[in-house]
Amino acid sequence: MEKELENLSKEDLLKVISSQQKEITDLSKSSSVKDEKIDYLESQLAMYKRMQFGQKRERFEGDPAQTMLPFHAEPAEVEQQQQEVKQKIEYICKRPNHKGRAKLPAHLPVEEIEIHPEGDLSQMICIGREITEELECEPAKFYIKRYIRYKYAAKDKSAVAIAELPERVIDKGIPGASLLAMILTGKYQDHLPLYRQKQIFARENIQIASSTIEGWTRQALEKLEPLYEQLVFDTKAQGYLQVDETPIKVLDSDKKGAAHQGYYWVYHAPLEGTVLFDYSPTRGGIAAVPMLGNFKGYLQTDGYTVYEKYGKKKEVTHLACWAHARREFEKSLDNDKQRAEIALLMIQKLYAPERKAKQENLNAEQIKELRLVESLPVINELGKWIFQEIKNTLPKSQIGKAMAYAYARWDALSAYLYDGNLLIDNNLVENAIRPVALGRKNYLFAGSHEAAQRAAMIYSFFAICKKHQVNPFLWLKHTLENIMSINHKNLKDLYPQNFKKSAGL
Repeated sequence: MEKELENLSKEDLLKVISSQQKEITDLSKSSSVKDEKIDYLESQLAMYKRMQFGQKRERFEGDPAQTMLPFHAEPAEVEQQQQEVKQKIEYICKRPNHKGRAKLPAHLPVEEIEIHPEGDLSQMICIGREITEELECEPAKFYIKRYIRYKYAAKDKSAVAIAELPERVIDKGIPGASLLAMILTGKYQDHLPLYRQKQIFARENIQIASSTIEGWTRQALEKLEPLYEQLVFDTKAQGYLQVDETPIKVLDSDKKGAAHQGYYWVYHAPLEGTVLFDYSPTRGGIAAVPMLGNFKGYLQTDGYTVYEKYGKKKEVTHLACWAHARREFEKSLDNDKQRAEIALLMIQKLYAPERKAKQENLNAEQIKELRLVESLPVINELGKWIFQEIKNTLPKSQIGKAMAYAYARWDALSAYLYDGNLLIDNNLVENAIRPVALGRKNYLFAGSHEAAQRAAMIYSFFAICKKHQVNPFLWLKHTLENIMSINHKNLKDLYPQNFKKSAGL
């Protein structure tokens, strides 16, 4: 519901709020209206107001009564401002340096600039030196890599020899691996659309057509297909997966003038630290069949009904997410603050052992024992409280929905106690999805269903880079340079986590 409301314009959302207020007023005047309906509408109205006026994101609205700024300031004001600027500059120049500045990275190259006092130093001796360091940078440097291959011929002209060209990412194309890595990292990691990157090239007097850059991007992504297919195979073999999905708009040739609502299905393997994005045109259950059709093990998801089918399979143990349960009670603070706070405090107690386990770096067995001692009693107490309170709660109220959400998934919410390797919530897979949300705000949509799937490949590997603290540009450059010549048996050496080990990072 909230995802759909986020797509409404401000005017439409205000209309919804106004409509809800009017309906509440009308219903309150009618003696035959049930309290349940009023309570439900009030909770919905509170949610709409929180979406419109709350702190979910900053909103700026100009003041229509604000006057226009003058085109010119008075001469006296200009002179006064200039004097203030002069005094400010003099103060900044005399102000002592901050003593607590951060240390500069030791791995960076150093350019040394020696400065000697002015005047005649022939009668003086050097007694020491003072060193001051600054962190500087140069903009991206473009250069041409030119391969010159010499030809040799036998004296009798019976044969000619010439060296082979190194493997190139795009055969007969002009971009090198580092340029392609920069373009892909810019778009999919730093959320910089291709047209903005074209502007960067133009500032360096490098004119490249938009269609050319798009072609380079497509061809570079296609080179990653074998590695992505290996990732799909390895992900299917995992025994513990977290799953979530997120929308992506896609231009569809069958829907002229409109974008199709597609979805990225994201599979996170916590034990291996890998992430897989898989594109599907639909959010229906059939989209997960390729990955979950034969899945066996622990499956952790939110409350989306599609996952229930897979969670009920005999070979699957379905885990729910305590973060989602907590959010439902958080929404209830405007509806029933007293009971919502009771639930939130108990859920907060469940997270205390998780923090303790992380701080003390406990192993799986120790985590399981800690949870049985500290978390299980809290779960039992919260379960009994919900069982008692839900009987006296209006089902359509927000607090009623929160209780029903947890009550219906109680076994799945408690299942993380089975093994210390299991996580209490689905937050890690949600974190992996965030770059997609940022990216689609910049480039808005994928050009086709095929383009969306190609983007899924690079999103997968960049998410793994982030989890293993690997520089995505360096990894992608290395991979593009080697993926065409590497032995297929060693293909997994190109995974970001394995690249980190081989590079000694």
